[in-house]
Amino acid sequence: MAGTIKEIAEKAGVSRGTVDRALNDRGRINPEVAERIKAIAKEMNYVPKKKKVIKETTLKLGIVTQLAKSSFMIPIRSGLESIIGDLKKRNIDCFLEEVDGVDEAAQLQALDRLVELGVKGIAIMPVDSDGIREKINQLTDQGILIITFNSDILGTNRQCFVGMDNFKSGKTAAGLLGMLTKGKGKVLAITGYFGNSVNSLRVAGFVEELKESFPKLELTGVQSSFDSSAEVEKILSNTLENYSNLDGVVVFSGGQAGIARALEKIDEGKRPYVIIYDLTKNNIEMLKNDQVDFLIDQDGFVQGYRSLLMLANQLQNNKTVTKDALFTDIIIKTKYNI
Repeated sequence: MAGTIKEIAEKAGVSRGTVDRALNDRGRINPEVAERIKAIAKEMNYVPKKKKVIKETTLKLGIVTQLAKSSFMIPIRSGLESIIGDLKKRNIDCFLEEVDGVDEAAQLQALDRLVELGVKGIAIMPVDSDGIREKINQLTDQGILIITFNSDILGTNRQCFVGMDNFKSGKTAAGLLGMLTKGKGKVLAITGYFGNSVNSLRVAGFVEELKESFPKLELTGVQSSFDSSAEVEKILSNTLENYSNLDGVVVFSGGQAGIARALEKIDEGKRPYVIIYDLTKNNIEMLKNDQVDFLIDQDGFVQGYRSLLMLANQLQNNKTVTKDALFTDIIIKTKYNI
């Protein structure tokens, strides 16, 4: 019968801890004592117990976007790429599903693929539709954690929203335009997709603030560009033909390059005040070239980074999300502080 650690310790006249250190060659111990313990262990046919090898399971997370080719996605994607690399070191694999446009069917298919991969949490920029709403609630019922980022969706059991307070940012745009125009004149609002909740909230905040604080500012219209620069150019050019004294324009979504092309067609002194969104390379150049006056940035990098980090910390470290929303800063940029 094989001897035990206790029996070896008794025969050697040492503690069980000393026997353990000698047999495993760790810690400080007199070499002669260690050799004697090993000899006794051999005589008693001691067989060390095999340690259980615990294999750490890889955690899987998913990401679903929309409007993947839009310029505002550049900083968001940068944040996602950064956190994906960081989480890899924590044995967490992330799977990115990028969706073009505002496409409910494509997002539903992307969610199904992620479920098949066995993800435990999903960060999503949801299309605001009943189908996506039902799908998110179905997934949360299955125990999959959902965090929305950049765009939110009401009526779901998602954990948290990470992004800008878009309604408040719309009010901010109205306030800036009101100050520039001294609260008088005609202004134009250009949005992207009417089905995108981000755009809808920005426009809603903008219109409310105009009514409350700048009643003498006349809104000539809210027109959709589908994030197309050609469409932005067309909308602004047509409006300038009908309203040669247009005082201001706000572009709440992508396609801002169309502004510069439209303004090239008019006299420099007749340029309306312009406010755009998102600190991208092309938009920075427009600021520098005095083609726009203010830029409102939503800190897209943080949106992408924090949404995945919060999922990882909750699933891997049990850090419960207690906030319903984590709003990123509404950052106002001019050519003087970019």
